[in-house]
Amino acid sequence: MARSRRAHVTITGLARLRGRLEDLPDSIKDALVEGVKASAEAVKADVERTVPVDASGRDSRHLKDNVDIRYREGGLVAAVGWFNQDDFYAAFVEYGTRSQPAQPSLHPALERERKNYKARLTDEVRRALR
Repeated sequence: MARSRRAHVTITGLARLRGRLEDLPDSIKDALVEGVKASAEAVKADVERTVPVDASGRDSRHLKDNVDIRYREGGLVAAVGWFNQDDFYAAFVEYGTRSQPAQPSLHPALERERKNYKARLTDEVRRALR
């Protein structure tokens, strides 16, 4: 059986400062988690709006309904995408096939959010410091 490619992206928060994170107050950690969550939710909502619609609407509805977020490392890492094995075709939609052109929604959503990510984290930390 061929191994399927999964379509998802990972948003990480403060990977370079992981060792120093333990020294931060809980209020700052909570703020960073909120910033990561806000960015992950923004990517998910963008994907739900932009996932391609086929003529029947069936495939796109399934992809819209099943885009998900999984958090790790206490909420500082968020993976956004399709994780259910039944959603294997999301990779075909995102990357294309020999007979079907790519119709990406996940990676463009990530790129749009990339511009806001640092500001989101900064805003959350500033709120926590007030």
